[in-house]
Amino acid sequence: MNRFLLVLALILVFSFNTIQAQNFSSHQVKQGETIEGISKLYYLTPLDIYEYNPDTKNGLKPNTVLIIPILKANKPKVTVTKELKGFKPHKTKKRQTLYSLSKLYNVSEEDIKKYNKFLYSNPLRKGDKLQIPIFEIIEVVEEVKSTTEYTVQPKEGKWRIAYKYGITVQELEFLNPEMADVLKEGEVINVPNLEAENQNKFDEKYSYYKVLPKEGFYRLKLKLGLEQSELETLNPDLKETGLKSGMILKIPFSEEIAGLSEENLKSVNLIDSISLDNSKHIAVMLPFRLNRVDFDSISDAKRSIKNDPYLNASLDFYSGVLVAIDSLKKLGISLKVDVYDTRYQVSEVSDILNTNSFEEVDAVIGPLTTSCFDKVASELRMKNVPVVSPIGTKLELHENVFQSRPSNDLLKEKIVNFVKADSISNILIVSDTENVKVSDEIKKEFNLASQVKSRKNKDGEDEFFVTKDDIEKVLKPGKNVVFLETQDAGFVSNVTSILASLIREEDKELKQEAIEITLVTTQINGAFQGDQINNTHLSILNFHFPAVSKEYSELDNNSFVKKYTKLYNITPNKRAVKGFDLTMDTVLRLVSSNGIYMSVNNAPLTEYVENKFAYKKNLAGGYYNNTVYLLKYEDLSIVEVKQ
Repeated sequence: MNRFLLVLALILVFSFNTIQAQNFSSHQVKQGETIEGISKLYYLTPLDIYEYNPDTKNGLKPNTVLIIPILKANKPKVTVTKELKGFKPHKTKKRQTLYSLSKLYNVSEEDIKKYNKFLYSNPLRKGDKLQIPIFEIIEVVEEVKSTTEYTVQPKEGKWRIAYKYGITVQELEFLNPEMADVLKEGEVINVPNLEAENQNKFDEKYSYYKVLPKEGFYRLKLKLGLEQSELETLNPDLKETGLKSGMILKIPFSEEIAGLSEENLKSVNLIDSISLDNSKHIAVMLPFRLNRVDFDSISDAKRSIKNDPYLNASLDFYSGVLVAIDSLKKLGISLKVDVYDTRYQVSEVSDILNTNSFEEVDAVIGPLTTSCFDKVASELRMKNVPVVSPIGTKLELHENVFQSRPSNDLLKEKIVNFVKADSISNILIVSDTENVKVSDEIKKEFNLASQVKSRKNKDGEDEFFVTKDDIEKVLKPGKNVVFLETQDAGFVSNVTSILASLIREEDKELKQEAIEITLVTTQINGAFQGDQINNTHLSILNFHFPAVSKEYSELDNNSFVKKYTKLYNITPNKRAVKGFDLTMDTVLRLVSSNGIYMSVNNAPLTEYVENKFAYKKNLAGGYYNNTVYLLKYEDLSIVEVKQ
């Protein structure tokens, strides 16, 4: 399928299957409101609010938008009774019926018959004299308390009480803010209001394990040797609640459990935990600008497509989205997809939002441009619709925003921490004039580092080169790390050639020590990837750099690449891969958790063809991707550095 056919497909069809409404609402915090008050307003417990809004554990701020899990509401039982207070006379008029009279007086047809018994055997006629009963409606609300008091028994600690009532230790502490680290016998505390038959029984024949942060069933299998089904058999509530950090699990007796430690964070495969019970509904917003395409002839249309950078970028991204949609459907996921052309205009975005309902949309992907994206995010904020940004980094992080592209600061932090983790004897920073600020920032991280700046001509203009002597005089025997900060390909070629020539092995006869050089940069860009760059030099220099995405290998036999190549007769570029990865991640988060917000806790790290996502909540707003790759040149290939 070529680009022209893809444009025609966009014009012909923009949507897929069905959707069911979300089981969540939102609440904007007002001045003076508390978690306790809000939970009572929605018939929830404070623990329900904390579970879906973990940041509120640190306090509530006015105007914060909370996720309200309506499905967990425990509304009180209301008993309605009615008491007869008297009658109102009525003479039937022409065309009046029992139905119209029941609506007129707000009583049932059966009640009218009950006090006018002749209507059981005769139809209602004009002129019939009736007694219309007047009732007083009495509602009795049976208040259900979310918590009750509990007296601490001998030798009972927090974890045992938490297990008994099916909550985490942290949740028990939230119910009792004044609770000390060690409980005392006879102390009275608050616990969930559970009937005795619903409480867990402690059994000395078993061991009990506290779930650590970010632990899933896979990690517990490696650590405890227990399958998910085995854990669910021992802990029946686990099927409903899922794993939560701090929860207590009953496990077969073991004397070694207490000595176990947390493993490093690993990516989660969301396909293993998808639920097919509900269909999902997403929207994709891209600046196709189809109104600018000249369809007078095929050649004119192709010319329009070729000359429009926004249409090109949108088509690349959307081609990956289509492959993702097909893959998701083959997994059995029912998905409705609305596609909108934003035309790169905020006014068009406003029209889209005003003329279409987004009440039942589970997530929006796009728009690409910052101004259009901010308009969508701010408008859908009150509807609590998550909006996922494909490329932006300088976004206003509203509570519903998911910034999928990691920040430049995170990239710099990645490479700086990598260098700090090694025992390096010498650090050198090479930069051009435009990157002096970056050079100075790196210098603050490494006080003893030497700085080398590119030469200038007599007019003070940068000539983008250094001499061998400039670098050689600040290199030292042993390990050297060289930061190269530039966007000029000629400067990269100049510096890498010199550095490669300065590497040497130890020569005992000449009493010459070895010089090792590792090249790094905080900001990878096209200057390092141009035709004039010698990749052999980059490999010799063990060139390391942080990146928002890695490059897929055609040797990996990747199913997405095979499917894409077969469909479009071309290998996917980075924008197409991002379209696939982001769509897969967004939808899989929706179908594997109770919405994308909950997936932040349930799926701390996910990874696809070239991109990985580890969303973190900003204290003042939305979510940002807090993970990047560390890559390096090795044997003329780019590979990931496993840390």
